[in-house]
Amino acid sequence: MSAAFDFFPVRARYAAAAFALAVATTAAAQNAADAGPAQPNSTSALRLPENPQIFGAAMPSVVKATAIVNGEVITQTDVDQRLALLAIANDGKLPTDQMEALRQQVLRNLIDESLQIQAAKAAEIKVTDKDIDRTLERVAGNVKMNSAQLGDYLKNNNSSVRSLRRQIQGEIAWRRLQQQKIESSVNVGDEEVKAVLERLNAAKGTQEYKVGEIFLSASPATMQQAMANAGKIIEQLRQGASFAGYARQYSEASTAAVGGDLGWVRPEQLPDQLSNVLRQMNTGQVSAPIPVPGGVSIIAVLDSRKILGADPRNAVLSLKQVSITFPAGTTRPQAEARVAKFAEAARNVGGCGGADKIAAEFNGEVVQSDQIRLRDLPPALQEIMLPLQVGQATRPFGSIEEGVRTLVICGRDEADASAPTFDQVYNQISEERVNTRARRYLRDLRRDAVIEFR
Repeated sequence: MSAAFDFFPVRARYAAAAFALAVATTAAAQNAADAGPAQPNSTSALRLPENPQIFGAAMPSVVKATAIVNGEVITQTDVDQRLALLAIANDGKLPTDQMEALRQQVLRNLIDESLQIQAAKAAEIKVTDKDIDRTLERVAGNVKMNSAQLGDYLKNNNSSVRSLRRQIQGEIAWRRLQQQKIESSVNVGDEEVKAVLERLNAAKGTQEYKVGEIFLSASPATMQQAMANAGKIIEQLRQGASFAGYARQYSEASTAAVGGDLGWVRPEQLPDQLSNVLRQMNTGQVSAPIPVPGGVSIIAVLDSRKILGADPRNAVLSLKQVSITFPAGTTRPQAEARVAKFAEAARNVGGCGGADKIAAEFNGEVVQSDQIRLRDLPPALQEIMLPLQVGQATRPFGSIEEGVRTLVICGRDEADASAPTFDQVYNQISEERVNTRARRYLRDLRRDAVIEFR
């Protein structure tokens, strides 16, 4: 179900790509303010006393509903239903000891969402019901439901289609506002693009990584708490929680909207604190909390490759899947004996045409799939299939309970390892700049807003 709530997938990160090679990366929100190793105290202009006397009643540490954002009310029901959406996106698993922190984060997200929608309306940007309906239908279709069925599902899981529609509205409004206010004013020079291409070709063969990041801002006074919060997030990620889902809800970097995806980067493009950790990580790993200027980062290595290198994992496959099931009452010894025969048949499949023969022999099912990227398969299957040739089949995999299957390779097209085009690099540089300006724009909206907590 979680995939259904990825409304706007990550923008294409072109195949040959270390586009950010000579570009200011959006690797971390804190990077925009990190001008060098020797930074002056950011509070010096305020001339704050060392031991201030505090006046007035304390603000409660957990803000209860409601919040009023420029006159628009956010209720406790809004928070609860959006929190339920987060639970659905994480397969119903939210740590009970983090619920209050999650509520506060959801409330902050709702405030930002309100500011974004309000700013879009002020700019006369319209998001119609039809716009929202189209995205809602796509979300429902991802989980093989229609809109009405999805509404019932959300209601039964303590959320509502109204809350989902509001989130979709916010995403569309913010994207259109960026296009109108920011993208139209971003300029990229030809010489900049040429410089990136030159450096990209000079770096051919060096290692790069597809990295995800969750950034939690913190001051020196709140760093310990931020580290503790990061530790709790990491615990959930290592238990199988969605990195993209947690990045959307927790991260304060500009990449939060795309699930924390930084794209393909080389270690030297990142701040030293992150690059030192990245060099020691393997694909699939999640880091420990990393103190950085302005807060704490968590990074995950989603993939790795060599720049402009011929990576066999970029191959595009045509496959036939043969799957067999076991009748109720089948004992494990009986099932294992049948699997052994199935494995022998797969080993001697005799080409893609043999898949149908095996299926008939074992009363199985054949499904053909084209345009399957090897890189998108589970890591264990990638390792099995890398050395296989066209016409060969994998060893059987699966389980006695859910069925056992084999994949037969019917075609294999190796990916082109050529450099990206001028237009692709141009678009990537432009995207980086739009992300940076969008983050500043949202900061200014927060600064000018009138927000009351009740």
